[in-house]
Amino acid sequence: MTLDPDQLGRSKSELAEALRRLRLEAGLTGDRLSARCGISQSKISKIETGRVTPTLVDVELILRALGVSATLLQEVSALARIANTEWQDKRASWRRGVEKRQAELSSLEADATELRYFLPAMITGLLATPEYIRASLSHSPGDKTAVTSRKLERQAVLYDESKSFTFLLTEQAVNWALIPPPAMAVQIDFLASLSHLPAVRIGVIPYGTLLTRGPMNTFTMYDDRLVTMESFTGRMVFRDSRDVLHYREIFAMFEDRALFGDDARVRLREWAGRHRGKPRDL
Repeated sequence: MTLDPDQLGRSKSELAEALRRLRLEAGLTGDRLSARCGISQSKISKIETGRVTPTLVDVELILRALGVSATLLQEVSALARIANTEWQDKRASWRRGVEKRQAELSSLEADATELRYFLPAMITGLLATPEYIRASLSHSPGDKTAVTSRKLERQAVLYDESKSFTFLLTEQAVNWALIPPPAMAVQIDFLASLSHLPAVRIGVIPYGTLLTRGPMNTFTMYDDRLVTMESFTGRMVFRDSRDVLHYREIFAMFEDRALFGDDARVRLREWAGRHRGKPRDL
């Protein structure tokens, strides 16, 4: 299924219109459809007016209650899956203000109890030193001082023992030279120190680890509720339960091959030592 960002914006209204049209063509009132599919009449009304985005399960229950063909069920279900996927354009995010994005992330972190981060390319802000954060913002517009402060404030959530954080980093992510070697060594030492926090698990995947899938992109899971996936031009937000489950399975595969605890800290010390042995201007 190809996801066109413009299509993502239209799909919610198209889905609402399609479900309402199919109900009317079937000659059913909202009450009768509710009785057939087990979804409340008020929720059906909100779905048909676009005030609520139905899950894929909701849509399949409605379509089966309407007795649509297998082909039509597949087509409308595909539209429902798109409706549960959101595209957030990076340039639009910049126009709104990078600090607003930090507030959104803080809200997601506050609402979730189990958070998983797959980091194949770089270290995320929650695990970053101030110097690393400042360097990562070099291509962002606006006041970088305020955003750096906000990112550092967000790190307090790692000390909340009512939550659990699992970070998976490839060797490339840990060692990507965003800052000079001495500062990179400090950054890697910081990762090792955070791995001792009760709520935090930091796993590393060294080069040479046998894996049958490549680390395609960065993604974050918030409970089993939603997944955000990063790209150069923006991010995708997946809310459909099937997409979330797929990402959880991918995460579990990489997690199974990662090193944790003392094994991870041995590698981190080794990698920090490499940076300490490099000239500053490399």
